[in-house]
Amino acid sequence: KTLKSDVTVTSVCVEYNGVIVGQSSRTDVLPNGTADYNFTTSFECSPDGPNSLDDIAQTPVLLTVIEMLQKDKKQKERTTSLGQAVVDLLPLLQGQCSFQVTAPLYAVPTSPSENLHPEAKGGLEVTVSTKEPLLTAMQLSNGNFLSITLEAAYSIPEAFAATGPLQNYMACLQVPATGEKELPLLFKNGILKLAGEKEPLPRPKKWPLANIMAPGALNIPNSFIVGGPYEDEDGELNKGEDREFRTQAESMKRVVWDMESRCYLDPAAVVTLQKRIAECQYWPVEVCRISVALPSKGKTSKADKGDEEKQISFHGVAYVNMMPLLCPGVKQIRGAFRVCAYQDSKVFEKTKSQHSVFRDVRRQLSVTRVGSGTLGFGAPLTRAAPSKTQKEDKEKSTNKKMSHTPKIQLPNGTGEAENAMHLNPEGQQYVEAGTFLVMEIKLDKALVPRRLREELTERVKQMIPPRPPLPPRTSGAQKAVEDYHHHVTSIAAAILNECHELFGKQPPDQGMTDHQTLEEQKRQLNFELNSSGKYFAFKEQLKYAVVKIVREKYLKTTAFESQEQFQAFLSELYVYLVDQMHIALNQLLFEEAAPSAPPSLMTQKQLGLFAHEAQVIKDYKLASLYHQQRVAQDQYNIECWLDYGAFCLLLEETTKAHECFQRALSLDPNHIQSLLLCGITAAMLQHDEEAEVLFEDVCCLEPSSVVAWTLSGLFYELQDNNIQAEMAFREAKKLLQAQLAKERNIPEAAEAEGGKKNPISAGCVRSPSPGPEDHLPGNAGETRRCPSSGKEGTQSSEGDEKVPNGSADKLPKVMEPAPACVAPKEEATAPEAAPKAPSPGSGLGQPPCTIFMKTVEFLMKVNAVQFVHKALAHELLSLQGGPSSGYYLALAQTYLLKEELSKCEECLCEAVRIDCMNPNVWAQKGHLCYLKEDFGEAKECYERTMGFMEDAEDMHFVYLRLGSIYLEEKLYGRAKKIYLLACKDSASCLTWLGVGIACYRLKEMVEAEDALSEANALNNTNAEVWAYLSLICLHGGRHMEAEQCYKYVIKV
Repeated sequence: KTLKSDVTVTSVCVEYNGVIVGQSSRTDVLPNGTADYNFTTSFECSPDGPNSLDDIAQTPVLLTVIEMLQKDKKQKERTTSLGQAVVDLLPLLQGQCSFQVTAPLYAVPTSPSENLHPEAKGGLEVTVSTKEPLLTAMQLSNGNFLSITLEAAYSIPEAFAATGPLQNYMACLQVPATGEKELPLLFKNGILKLAGEKEPLPRPKKWPLANIMAPGALNIPNSFIVGGPYEDEDGELNKGEDREFRTQAESMKRVVWDMESRCYLDPAAVVTLQKRIAECQYWPVEVCRISVALPSKGKTSKADKGDEEKQISFHGVAYVNMMPLLCPGVKQIRGAFRVCAYQDSKVFEKTKSQHSVFRDVRRQLSVTRVGSGTLGFGAPLTRAAPSKTQKEDKEKSTNKKMSHTPKIQLPNGTGEAENAMHLNPEGQQYVEAGTFLVMEIKLDKALVPRRLREELTERVKQMIPPRPPLPPRTSGAQKAVEDYHHHVTSIAAAILNECHELFGKQPPDQGMTDHQTLEEQKRQLNFELNSSGKYFAFKEQLKYAVVKIVREKYLKTTAFESQEQFQAFLSELYVYLVDQMHIALNQLLFEEAAPSAPPSLMTQKQLGLFAHEAQVIKDYKLASLYHQQRVAQDQYNIECWLDYGAFCLLLEETTKAHECFQRALSLDPNHIQSLLLCGITAAMLQHDEEAEVLFEDVCCLEPSSVVAWTLSGLFYELQDNNIQAEMAFREAKKLLQAQLAKERNIPEAAEAEGGKKNPISAGCVRSPSPGPEDHLPGNAGETRRCPSSGKEGTQSSEGDEKVPNGSADKLPKVMEPAPACVAPKEEATAPEAAPKAPSPGSGLGQPPCTIFMKTVEFLMKVNAVQFVHKALAHELLSLQGGPSSGYYLALAQTYLLKEELSKCEECLCEAVRIDCMNPNVWAQKGHLCYLKEDFGEAKECYERTMGFMEDAEDMHFVYLRLGSIYLEEKLYGRAKKIYLLACKDSASCLTWLGVGIACYRLKEMVEAEDALSEANALNNTNAEVWAYLSLICLHGGRHMEAEQCYKYVIKV
């Protein structure tokens, strides 16, 4: 289609795998620019060659349109190539027996000055078919396709120059083929490019062919190199510190291939590939350079030809880690791989490869010569017009003295090869220059299939033991009788009300009514009911209940066969209904119904707070009771079960915690926190298969959860599966970077709109990064502005008061973790607050949030200390500027759980040194001093905590303990204020008890009694509350009430 208008006669030549398989007859071009060739040709394909399945996979059919020029009588007919098109045969290996394509026709340049990448000017309509499928159904399902793309070599040695003899840059590696065979994949004719712009993205991949004259036909249809962030790659040089080096290297001198080689792997080869990767995870990719001699006018001897084919230089090797391909669902490896000098001994030690792959393919090392009739791939042997930058580089390079390095001969024996490779100064230049290859290895199907989401969900359901059956529903017959009872009592109550209206209520002391009066009242009642229509209404009300009894109790739904049978049934039904009516009336008149249980006075939130208070003062029995009350109050509340499980983890009752988390998961199989916590406890119980399924399921359900991927990585690391662990960590880092970038844009936009605002100290603006796990129970803390404690206060000299027993005399260990990091959006809120570089201890310039600190924050909330230590170990290894304040704070909390106070103090000192503006650090230090009974130091820490603009994570216990210290120091006015703050924030029995004690010492007896009454309403088993109530009653002269309160003190 659409040939040039001046073309009259054309023909099509079909070539495959270097062999011309047919040429059409001469065809005239129609006036509309089309030509109908109607030409068919064929070639054979067999596993043993010459056209094998691997050839079908990686070699396209080459179609060349030839123009037939008019011939003179004295001259032979001349031809010229107009354009070329390629047809990919891969669909034949994907189960198709026939397909039709319109292959773009690319022009063949007639001179070197023409554009090397012209647009397609037309197309060829081609139909490809086979007599029978090339692959059986078993081969299609169990086979695979392997494609390897070699993009480029960057940061190459200085000796690679555009001047001097022509060079051919090659790379090669071997992949398993059928049986024990190895299939070499050779990438030839790399293009040396001088410094300049980077390679564009996306850019097309190219066929590994050298006989294509049209440059545009080299591009593989619908196949592109798209690149991606360095951090997402699988190879080396993918860390943040490598970004600058790689960015510079990509714009410097480089060798570019952009080739893709494909091969078909039959089921046996797939098994061999898996076995090879399992046995040796590193595969060698060899690179070299071969000098290409220009063709001489005279004939070349055979010896010269052999030397030309075998001479190589700059022999290097890159080691590709193939182990990720054995991870579930992984189909692709792409990354940068460093090039080292080739040495047989080192290659064998790392890859078990006994000799160089170039030894096996030395016959293929010959390259297409200039002037041999066709251009080599990408015209590597022709010199294109250099750019301005290239000219300058060329002038510089010509001024330098070129080093003439000896060529290394490929020997026939491995012994000589080893001796030669030990002397490889050229290969060492790769190491000195930092050369690396960028390549991609891709499979059509994963070697280890990933489990489907449905399968994972089903597996999770199977892991959860069956819940106890719900209470049995009332059967149909019983329900019908209960409805009848309900209607009878309802009608009886209505009739009784009618009697009261007619005759009035009879006083209890009036005595019995005589029989004649009763009969008269009965007659009047019947008259009233009939005349008003109420009797009919009552009858209709009972009718439906009676019908239900007939259907459900007696199972009568059809007509009776005889009148006698009908009468007998009516008699039986009447007796039954009268008996049931008497039962219902007796229950109504002579038996009082049991009073309904009063609604609970405490909410789920209050019970959770009380449980937490009991937990931190180590009253585990009371804490367990509160948790059980929460579950009993609402057994379908997932958060109640999660809290109970976290409490069990604190007590190291892992099995019981696992049961609680499973119960939560049974309520919602897709609940992310339940899945994570079930996975954690399963791993702690060494139920590895169950834990793997749970972590895989949660990553499938919530692929954007940083914590889920990080916990998966920690679990895989426990299983010594370092490859999958690294992949999980990489995914978590990528998600976190995306979250931080999104958060960073929000304050920048707000600043642009709102203009300048009042500067706020960066050390006082902190909040943990939000995540899907933030709605765990017990984490809802509002930011408040709490005033610093004042100096004023009314003192009383009434006796020496100790710290109230039961309120805060024991250490409430705060389970809530401190913020581990400063989110970028908070860092950007006050750019004017730090005009100069912050000092190391100022708290400014905190390190960015990391995946491990986000995970530690989640784990500390659920008391999963075992995983906390693993995450902190990773955090310590991943930080370059040393541990952060959040790291030391989390570590201090773990030591506090174990009551290792000296280690806890060391960590808190480091945290204060790094960030002295963090309220959580000072709160934690105050708790430590309180536990060590250093109340003076604890008071200073707590007061400093309250002085910050932002509150600490758990201010409740800061208030409780600071209030108890004020009570001990007889600063009752301050104690009252602090306890009232606690009551306003989260009221509990302990907070109202503190208010009551402070008011009692201030002689405010009315307020003290009110506060203690509130405390008693929240918990009537606290002996100290009853004791102070007894004192208040004695003070008011209410001796009987005082004695009752005292008895309750003794009782509880």
